[in-house]
Amino acid sequence: MLRFILIVLYLILYLILSLPVLFVEWIIGKSNPRLKADSSKAIVGWGFRCIGHIAGTKLIVKGQENIPRDTAVLYVSNHRSFFDIVLTLSCFPNVTGYVAKKEMDRAPILRLWMRNIHCLFLDRKNIKEGLKTILKGVDEVKNGYSLCIFPEGTRNKVNDTFLPFHEGSFKIAEKGGVPIVPMTLVNTASVFEDHLPKVKKSTVIIDFGAPVYPGQLDKETRKNLGSHVSGIIKDRYFKLKEEYSEVLQ
Repeated sequence: MLRFILIVLYLILYLILSLPVLFVEWIIGKSNPRLKADSSKAIVGWGFRCIGHIAGTKLIVKGQENIPRDTAVLYVSNHRSFFDIVLTLSCFPNVTGYVAKKEMDRAPILRLWMRNIHCLFLDRKNIKEGLKTILKGVDEVKNGYSLCIFPEGTRNKVNDTFLPFHEGSFKIAEKGGVPIVPMTLVNTASVFEDHLPKVKKSTVIIDFGAPVYPGQLDKETRKNLGSHVSGIIKDRYFKLKEEYSEVLQ
């Protein structure tokens, strides 16, 4: 329980003290939007690493060499924990925004930092607004900003299972002409969700798979791209659980 309290206090203090920094970032963005995005990503990434340290989380990061460096990408991942974003942001080599639920756009101060790193806010209940967000995502990747999306649509509440991947999420990569990088997260719920409200020391695996280029796939696979990528992540998930079974206990 102590770790949870410390994280909450740290987050509140971080957001309050970051207000002057946000003003500086706003000034930077007036003349150099790319520098603003890069510096904001570094600042938020540092803050998230501190939270991971307070939580006592040990990260095993694999496959970063699979991430293309010469183009924006769409990271696609399974989703099990609030900590999925906290733990993954610093693993991305370039500025990467998350496709988050629209409710996050109401979070004071935090939403400003999310916008600075090009996060998008998705209304899953409004098809028209959801389509607009996907089209914004296409523009973002075309402009060189990577995105990370959790196509299950919500946090899966059952360990070792996967919800269906929504096919619409993959239009960002298809229409934006960028590769999909399957990202497999293992054991993130052990940090918090498996024993609410306690935060416990855990080992978490973040694995980046080989990029998938939609344009190089056959017509049938492209039609079921969500199932295809989900299958890649599922297969990797259970292999990693077996490979690291001793450290994940």
